[in-house]
Amino acid sequence: QVQLVESGGGLVQPGGSLRLSCAASGTISSINAMSWYRQTPGKERELVATISRGGDINYGDFVKGRFTISRDNAKNTVYLQMNSLKPEDTAVYYCNAFARSTYNLNYDNYWGRGTQVTVSS
Repeated sequence: QVQLVESGGGLVQPGGSLRLSCAASGTISSINAMSWYRQTPGKERELVATISRGGDINYGDFVKGRFTISRDNAKNTVYLQMNSLKPEDTAVYYCNAFARSTYNLNYDNYWGRGTQVTVSS
């Protein structure tokens, strides 16, 4: 199967920056889109950013030029550079990959366990 492990979360002051990373491993045949989502208690998980294998990118409306998603296909890794962070960005950030394992002919969604981002003074 495919495992995703996020890193880079933590506590940061308003206006600060963080860089999240997510590495995919396991019996990977192919990875299509890789994405970041976030979720706060009592709210639905929302899309932060997504990037296709070819580099097409979409961001959630709230990003407004503050975040940048990128990926390294050779390393099966996706990154999220977050600048100008606000308290309302506080959430658990989850990595998602639309991928195919060597044991499955179909693509499926895989999720990491999440990394906490807290923006507070």
